[in-house]
Amino acid sequence: MLRPNTVKARLAAGEEVHGLFCSIPSPPLVEMIGCAGYDFAVLDSEHALVDPQQLENLIRAAEAVDLVPFVRVPEADPGAILRALDAGAMGVVVPHVRRRADVDAAIRAARYAPEGMRSLNGGRVPGFGRLELTEYVRRANEETMLIAMIEDAEGVEDLPAILGGGGIDMILEGAADLSQSYGIPWQTRDPRVREALRRVHAECAAHDVPFCAIPRTPEDHAGWRAAGVRSFVLGEERGLAARALRDHLERHREAPDG
Repeated sequence: MLRPNTVKARLAAGEEVHGLFCSIPSPPLVEMIGCAGYDFAVLDSEHALVDPQQLENLIRAAEAVDLVPFVRVPEADPGAILRALDAGAMGVVVPHVRRRADVDAAIRAARYAPEGMRSLNGGRVPGFGRLELTEYVRRANEETMLIAMIEDAEGVEDLPAILGGGGIDMILEGAADLSQSYGIPWQTRDPRVREALRRVHAECAAHDVPFCAIPRTPEDHAGWRAAGVRSFVLGEERGLAARALRDHLERHREAPDG
């Protein structure tokens, strides 16, 4: 059932929040992320093969441990936005936002009237009738976050117009795809990419829209924090797990003979 969006409330209060991308469609893994103390998870249905029933169970797992579930949807897919929100997601991450029209289409899909035209539905989010439906519509528009990913050179250039129309609750950077859009794939520390991220952050600050960074080192994290950033995605669970597995094996391989 719809609950208060603690990430949105904490950002409004100036507090810091931390999340992870989650690409493995496993409810116990989502529970582990919440039990580890993260504030939110971005459940990935853009790159990962997640069917709608799996996604609903991932969201249930997040709810069980007070982890705020966001869903990254495929690019320009209003149907995926609708299904994610009807499953209980507290927000959608919309990739490859390049122009204001992309935002307007996402708002239409993600918000109920008068802000948008999200298709009306009952089901699990209104608590199967526990919430009066007109009240649910009002609260859903208040609590649901629309998070736009800026991961293309066109999006960086058009960001004043993208943000100027309102309706965006947070901007999430996408340095990897941004590097590719500049012709330097995976060179996320290239000066062109770093300058683009600084431009995105500055524009967000000018429009009073939270900027979510993806720091790749503790020094990156400290730098963004010093710049006033309060929202961070600290990588992806697959990468964390793979590194932990390799490190575990290497420690045992290098253990002295006893």
